[in-house]
Amino acid sequence: MGDILRDTPAEGVCRLTLNRPDALNSLSYAMYGELIDHLESIRYDHDVRVVLLTGAGRAFCAGHDTRAGGAPDWVDEGLGKAQWQRRIMDKLGQIPLRMRALPQPVICAVNGAAAGAGYALALAADMTVAARSAKFVNAFHNAGTGHELGFSYMLPRLVGAQRAAELMLTGRAVMAEEAERIGLVLRCIDDARLMDEALALADAVMANSPIGIALTKSSMWLNADAPSLEAAIEMENRAIFMSQSTGDTGEKRKAFFEKRRPKFTGQ
Repeated sequence: MGDILRDTPAEGVCRLTLNRPDALNSLSYAMYGELIDHLESIRYDHDVRVVLLTGAGRAFCAGHDTRAGGAPDWVDEGLGKAQWQRRIMDKLGQIPLRMRALPQPVICAVNGAAAGAGYALALAADMTVAARSAKFVNAFHNAGTGHELGFSYMLPRLVGAQRAAELMLTGRAVMAEEAERIGLVLRCIDDARLMDEALALADAVMANSPIGIALTKSSMWLNADAPSLEAAIEMENRAIFMSQSTGDTGEKRKAFFEKRRPKFTGQ
């Protein structure tokens, strides 16, 4: 068993739990590869409707483990520092890209500290909910810069350019209630209710057709950088055509009028 637990807390929900609680779920090099493998297998699993990412114990993720992180098995020995670092970051940079590319929405439930790479994981999710104990720490400065893993791209789009500049350039920590207020997270929740609220959010998503959710997620993120309103509308129109040609969209419409939960079949 690796250091990421995978289970199904509710039908349609795949939960990935970072499971090194004694190390505050800091990430080893093996865990990066393990997380990428999980995301790749989930991508093509039709039974998974929503992905839930969280941490075991009293922290979400303290970032990269600089003491017991192991060695990256995808990097050849004997490389110079620049070549070595380039290969490291090329692999790590796949994680937020794969999270955004999943057809299933990713909900991040942040319990306790989210630092460095853990902070970036919370930003990469489609929706993030935080326990009141949560704290977001820009620990990237400890490695020489205030950004990694797409941090400088994702943070300004959530909180605005000036707020992002302050948080990135000073490294100031953000507590959960402020994170909610500035749009860094969707909502702040009492610790005891964090998982229940995350599962309720997942359930609300799953009331809609799988293809409709997948296409909506894709349009949302791609249209964040659309060159024009016309281009964004064209992408939406194509998604609508694709979705409305499916049986699941018809089932969603029928269930709405019959006031019942839809039963999707992937048709």
